[in-house]
Amino acid sequence: MSRFRRGLVSFTAAILLLMLCIPVLAGAAASSGSTDRPAGEVKSGPVFIIPVEHEIERGLQSFLERGFAEAANYGAVLIVLEIDTPGGLVDSAEQIGSLIRDSDIPVTAFIKGDAASAGSYIALNADNIIMKPGSMIGAASLVDRNGNSVDDAKIVSYWKSKMVGAAMLNGRDPDIAAGMMDVNLVVNKPELGVNKAAGQIIALTSDEALKAGYAEHLAATSEEAVGLLGFSTDDIFHVKQTGAEKVSHFLTNPVVMIILLFIGIAGIVIELLVPGFGAPGIIGTLAFALYFFGNYVAGFAGAETWLLFILGLVMLVLELFVPSFGILGLLGSVCLIAGVVRAAFSYTHALLNLGIAFAAAAVVIAVVVVTFKERGIWNRFILQESLTKEEGFVPALEKLSLIGAAGMSITPLRPAGTAMIGGERVDVVTEGSFINPDRPIAVVKVEGGRVVVKEAAE
Repeated sequence: MSRFRRGLVSFTAAILLLMLCIPVLAGAAASSGSTDRPAGEVKSGPVFIIPVEHEIERGLQSFLERGFAEAANYGAVLIVLEIDTPGGLVDSAEQIGSLIRDSDIPVTAFIKGDAASAGSYIALNADNIIMKPGSMIGAASLVDRNGNSVDDAKIVSYWKSKMVGAAMLNGRDPDIAAGMMDVNLVVNKPELGVNKAAGQIIALTSDEALKAGYAEHLAATSEEAVGLLGFSTDDIFHVKQTGAEKVSHFLTNPVVMIILLFIGIAGIVIELLVPGFGAPGIIGTLAFALYFFGNYVAGFAGAETWLLFILGLVMLVLELFVPSFGILGLLGSVCLIAGVVRAAFSYTHALLNLGIAFAAAAVVIAVVVVTFKERGIWNRFILQESLTKEEGFVPALEKLSLIGAAGMSITPLRPAGTAMIGGERVDVVTEGSFINPDRPIAVVKVEGGRVVVKEAAE
C-alpha cells in the first residue's frame, strides 16, 4: 500500500505541475502571436503602385487617372503613390488631389525622394504617408514659370487654404502645412519639433515628419510600406507610363506647347504668304499635329479637335487654289484656333499660350515676308511689268515730225476729229476749242499718238 500511495502522490503532483505550466505556455504562444501577425489578419488582394515622378503637369494627371481606373477594374485593395517630384502646376495638383480624395480605394503616399511644392499637397491628400529615410516633404511656396515668388495675396491665401484643408483631412497639424507655403508665417511647435521664423519655409525630413505627425511610418521600399499597413505583398502591380504617355508628358509642358504653337502658326502662314518653299508648311503642320497628339493622349483633346485641325488645314490649302476672296483662309484659321483652344487643359491657358505664340510668330513672319517679298502670293494680283519705251513697248507711233505742220480740218473738231495734214488723214484733238470743217489748222504738239492742233489764220 505504501508503494501505491507514493505512486498516487507522484501522479497527483505531476498533474498539478502540468496545470501550472499551461498558463505559462499559453502566454508564450500569445507573445509569439503578437510578433508574427496571424495569416488571417493580413489583407490580401491586388495592390497598385503608381509613380508620381518628375514635374507635375497635365500628362501626369492623365496617367494617374488611368492608373486609378485600372486599379478599380482589378479590384485593388490599396493604391500606393510612389512620390519623387519637385512640384509643378498647381491646377494639375488640385485635380490629382481630388482624384485621391474621391477614390473608393485607400491611397497611401510613399515618399521615396522629394515631395516638394505641389507634390506635398498630393501627399497630404492620401490616407497615409510613409517616407523613405532621407526623403523630404514641404517647401510648397508658390512660384511662377520663371521661378520668381508669387506675392499675390489672393493666390497665396487660396493655396494656403488648400494645403491646410489637405492636412486636416487626416488630423495633421494645419499650422505646419500653412508654414510649408507661407513665407511670412511664424510657426513654433516645439512639441512637434518644428520652429519656423518669418522668411523661412517649412521642409521636413523623414524623421522630422514622423515626429510632427506628417508621416505614419518609415520604410525603405514601397513593398515594405505595403507590409507595414497590413497588406499582402504577394499581388503587387507596378503601373508604368506607356511610350505615348511619356511623349505626352513632354509635349504638354507649357513651354513646349507655346513653342509648338509658334512653329505651327509661323510655318503655315509663311507657306501661305510666300509659297514655293514647302518646308515651312510641312514643319508647321507637324508642330500642330504634335500639339494635338500630346493633348489627345493626356486626355484633354477629343476626336472633335482632330476634325477641326484637319478641316482647318484643308481650307487653308484650298485657299491657295480656289479664288474665295480670303473666305476659305479665314474659316480655316478659325477652325485651327478653335481646335487649339478645345484641345487645351483650360481656355485661359490656351488663349494665353496662343497669344504669346502668335506675337512671336508675327515677328518671324514679317521678317520672312520682307526678305522674300518677290515670292509673295500678292505678286499674283499685282502687275509687275511696266510698258516703257526703254523696254521697246510703244503703244502708238509718235508723229513728232508733225509739230508745226499746217493742215485742214475735214470733220468738225469738237474737240476731237479728223484733219488732213501733209496729204494724210490724222486723228487730232484741239486744245479745247471747237473748229468747223474746212478750216486751216496747225499742229501745236504731239504726245505719243495724240496730235494737238489749233485753228490757224488764213
